Amino acid sequence: MLKEHFTMSNRHLARTIAMQTLFEWDFKGQPKDSLPDFIDYNYKEFAPEEADHSFTRKIVTGVLKNHKKIDKMIQKYAPEWPLDQITNVDRNILRIGIYELSFDTDIPSKVAINEAIEIAKTFGGESSGKFVNGVLGSIYKDQGQVDKSEDKEGKKESPAVTDQPIEKVTEKKSTKKKEAEKASVPESK
Repeated sequence: MLKEHFTMSNRHLARTIAMQTLFEWDFKGQPKDSLPDFIDYNYKEFAPEEADHSFTRKIVTGVLKNHKKIDKMIQKYAPEWPLDQITNVDRNILRIGIYELSFDTDIPSKVAINEAIEIAKTFGGESSGKFVNGVLGSIYKDQGQVDKSEDKEGKKESPAVTDQPIEKVTEKKSTKKKEAEKASVPESK
Protein backbone atom coordinates (compact mmCIF):
# COMPACT_ATOMS: atom_id res chain seq x y z
CA MET A 1 0.00 0.00 0.00
CA LEU A 2 2.81 2.41 0.86
CA LYS A 3 4.46 1.72 -2.50
CA GLU A 4 1.22 2.55 -4.36
CA HIS A 5 0.90 5.84 -2.46
CA PHE A 6 4.56 6.59 -3.17
CA THR A 7 4.06 5.92 -6.88
CA MET A 8 0.94 8.08 -7.05
CA SER A 9 2.62 11.01 -5.33
CA ASN A 10 5.59 10.64 -7.70
CA ARG A 11 3.25 10.74 -10.68
CA HIS A 12 1.48 13.80 -9.29
CA LEU A 13 4.87 15.47 -8.90
CA ALA A 14 5.81 14.40 -12.44
CA ARG A 15 2.58 15.92 -13.83
CA THR A 16 3.25 19.12 -11.91
CA ILE A 17 6.77 19.34 -13.36
CA ALA A 18 5.38 18.55 -16.83
CA MET A 19 2.94 21.46 -16.40
CA GLN A 20 5.76 23.77 -15.27
CA THR A 21 7.88 22.65 -18.21
CA LEU A 22 5.08 23.21 -20.73
CA PHE A 23 4.30 26.57 -19.10
CA GLU A 24 7.90 27.66 -19.62
CA TRP A 25 7.97 26.25 -23.16
CA ASP A 26 4.75 28.10 -24.03
CA PHE A 27 5.87 31.33 -22.31
CA LYS A 28 9.20 31.35 -24.19
CA GLY A 29 7.65 30.88 -27.64
CA GLN A 30 7.55 27.07 -27.78
CA PRO A 31 11.26 26.29 -28.41
CA LYS A 32 11.28 22.48 -28.73
CA ASP A 33 15.07 22.22 -28.46
CA SER A 34 14.98 23.61 -24.91
CA LEU A 35 12.49 21.12 -23.44
CA PRO A 36 15.04 18.66 -22.02
CA ASP A 37 16.80 21.59 -20.30
CA PHE A 38 13.47 22.86 -18.93
CA ILE A 39 12.65 19.43 -17.49
CA ASP A 40 16.10 19.05 -15.92
CA TYR A 41 15.96 22.55 -14.46
CA ASN A 42 12.49 22.03 -13.00
CA TYR A 43 13.51 18.74 -11.37
CA LYS A 44 16.65 20.34 -9.98
CA GLU A 45 14.63 23.23 -8.52
CA PHE A 46 11.50 21.41 -7.30
CA ALA A 47 12.43 17.75 -6.82
CA PRO A 48 16.22 17.33 -6.65
CA GLU A 49 15.84 13.97 -4.86
CA GLU A 50 13.84 12.54 -7.77
CA ALA A 51 16.15 10.75 -10.23
CA ASP A 52 13.53 9.28 -12.60
CA HIS A 53 12.22 11.88 -15.03
CA SER A 54 10.71 9.36 -17.48
CA PHE A 55 7.03 9.95 -16.64
CA THR A 56 7.43 13.71 -17.06
CA ARG A 57 9.28 13.20 -20.34
CA LYS A 58 6.52 10.85 -21.54
CA ILE A 59 3.84 13.46 -20.81
CA VAL A 60 5.76 16.35 -22.38
CA THR A 61 6.67 14.28 -25.45
CA GLY A 62 3.08 13.04 -25.80
CA VAL A 63 1.66 16.56 -25.54
CA LEU A 64 4.10 17.85 -28.17
CA LYS A 65 3.50 14.91 -30.50
CA ASN A 66 -0.27 15.58 -30.36
CA HIS A 67 -0.05 19.35 -29.82
CA LYS A 68 -2.16 20.42 -32.82
CA LYS A 69 -4.88 17.84 -32.18
CA ILE A 70 -4.98 18.73 -28.50
CA ASP A 71 -5.25 22.46 -29.22
CA LYS A 72 -8.09 21.81 -31.67
CA MET A 73 -9.89 19.88 -28.93
CA ILE A 74 -9.43 22.79 -26.53
CA GLN A 75 -10.89 25.13 -29.14
CA LYS A 76 -13.81 22.78 -29.75
CA TYR A 77 -14.67 22.22 -26.08
CA ALA A 78 -13.97 25.78 -24.87
CA PRO A 79 -15.33 27.78 -27.82
CA GLU A 80 -15.95 30.94 -25.76
CA TRP A 81 -12.24 31.08 -24.97
CA PRO A 82 -9.77 31.64 -27.81
CA LEU A 83 -6.65 29.57 -27.10
CA ASP A 84 -4.45 32.63 -26.61
CA GLN A 85 -6.90 34.05 -24.04
CA ILE A 86 -6.80 30.97 -21.81
CA THR A 87 -4.15 31.50 -19.15
CA ASN A 88 -0.85 29.78 -19.82
CA VAL A 89 -1.33 27.63 -16.71
CA ASP A 90 -4.86 26.50 -17.62
CA ARG A 91 -3.94 25.94 -21.27
CA ASN A 92 -1.07 23.62 -20.37
CA ILE A 93 -3.03 21.78 -17.68
CA LEU A 94 -5.69 21.15 -20.33
CA ARG A 95 -3.02 19.92 -22.76
CA ILE A 96 -1.76 17.41 -20.20
CA GLY A 97 -5.30 16.34 -19.23
CA ILE A 98 -6.40 15.90 -22.84
CA TYR A 99 -3.22 13.99 -23.68
CA GLU A 100 -3.78 11.58 -20.78
CA LEU A 101 -7.53 11.34 -21.38
CA SER A 102 -7.51 10.86 -25.15
CA PHE A 103 -4.05 9.71 -26.23
CA ASP A 104 -2.39 7.79 -23.36
CA THR A 105 -3.94 4.34 -22.99
CA ASP A 106 -2.07 3.69 -19.73
CA ILE A 107 -3.84 6.37 -17.68
CA PRO A 108 -7.44 5.70 -16.58
CA SER A 109 -9.79 8.46 -17.75
CA LYS A 110 -10.93 9.45 -14.27
CA VAL A 111 -7.34 9.66 -13.03
CA ALA A 112 -6.46 11.97 -15.94
CA ILE A 113 -9.41 14.25 -15.16
CA ASN A 114 -8.91 14.27 -11.39
CA GLU A 115 -5.18 14.94 -11.62
CA ALA A 116 -5.73 17.84 -14.03
CA ILE A 117 -8.37 19.34 -11.72
CA GLU A 118 -6.07 19.07 -8.69
CA ILE A 119 -3.17 20.73 -10.51
CA ALA A 120 -5.54 23.47 -11.73
CA LYS A 121 -6.75 24.11 -8.18
CA THR A 122 -3.15 24.33 -6.97
CA PHE A 123 -1.59 26.43 -9.73
CA GLY A 124 -4.49 28.10 -11.54
CA GLY A 125 -6.89 30.87 -10.68
CA GLU A 126 -10.03 30.76 -8.59
CA SER A 127 -12.17 29.12 -11.30
CA SER A 128 -9.44 27.03 -12.98
CA GLY A 129 -10.54 23.75 -11.40
CA LYS A 130 -14.12 24.20 -12.62
CA PHE A 131 -12.95 25.29 -16.09
CA VAL A 132 -10.62 22.29 -16.50
CA ASN A 133 -13.32 19.96 -15.12
CA GLY A 134 -15.87 21.33 -17.61
CA VAL A 135 -13.64 20.94 -20.64
CA LEU A 136 -12.29 17.49 -19.76
CA GLY A 137 -15.72 16.29 -18.62
CA SER A 138 -17.24 17.29 -21.96
CA ILE A 139 -14.49 15.49 -23.87
CA TYR A 140 -14.94 12.37 -21.73
CA LYS A 141 -18.70 12.46 -22.25
CA ASP A 142 -18.36 12.86 -26.04
CA GLN A 143 -15.65 10.29 -26.64
CA GLY A 144 -17.16 7.67 -24.39
CA GLN A 145 -15.14 5.10 -22.50
CA VAL A 146 -11.80 4.59 -24.19
CA ASP A 147 -10.02 1.30 -23.51
CA LYS A 148 -7.36 1.99 -20.93
CA SER A 149 -4.88 -0.61 -19.73
CA GLU A 150 -5.89 -0.31 -16.07
CA ASP A 151 -9.60 -0.48 -16.96
CA LYS A 152 -9.37 -3.74 -18.92
CA GLU A 153 -9.54 -6.44 -16.23
CA GLY A 154 -8.03 -9.29 -18.21
CA LYS A 155 -8.58 -8.11 -21.77
CA LYS A 156 -5.47 -8.87 -23.78
CA GLU A 157 -5.80 -6.53 -26.74
CA SER A 158 -7.21 -3.13 -27.46
CA PRO A 159 -6.55 -0.65 -30.23
CA ALA A 160 -4.04 2.07 -29.36
CA VAL A 161 -5.85 5.37 -29.04
CA THR A 162 -2.74 7.26 -30.19
CA ASP A 163 -2.87 5.56 -33.58
CA GLN A 164 -6.41 6.71 -34.36
CA PRO A 165 -8.13 10.06 -34.68
CA ILE A 166 -10.52 10.70 -31.80
CA GLU A 167 -13.47 10.70 -34.19
CA LYS A 168 -12.64 7.12 -35.23
CA VAL A 169 -12.37 5.97 -31.61
CA THR A 170 -15.75 7.54 -30.81
CA GLU A 171 -17.28 6.11 -34.00
CA LYS A 172 -15.99 2.60 -33.20
CA LYS A 173 -17.28 2.78 -29.63
CA SER A 174 -20.68 3.94 -30.85
CA THR A 175 -20.83 1.12 -33.41
CA LYS A 176 -19.77 -1.49 -30.83
CA LYS A 177 -22.39 -0.19 -28.39
CA LYS A 178 -25.13 -0.45 -31.05
CA GLU A 179 -24.00 -3.97 -31.95
CA ALA A 180 -24.07 -4.98 -28.28
CA GLU A 181 -27.55 -3.52 -27.86
CA LYS A 182 -28.80 -5.48 -30.90
CA ALA A 183 -27.25 -8.67 -29.55
CA SER A 184 -28.91 -8.25 -26.15
CA VAL A 185 -32.45 -7.69 -27.51
CA PRO A 186 -34.45 -10.89 -26.98
CA GLU A 187 -36.10 -12.37 -30.02
CA SER A 188 -39.88 -12.07 -30.12
CA LYS A 189 -41.88 -15.28 -30.54
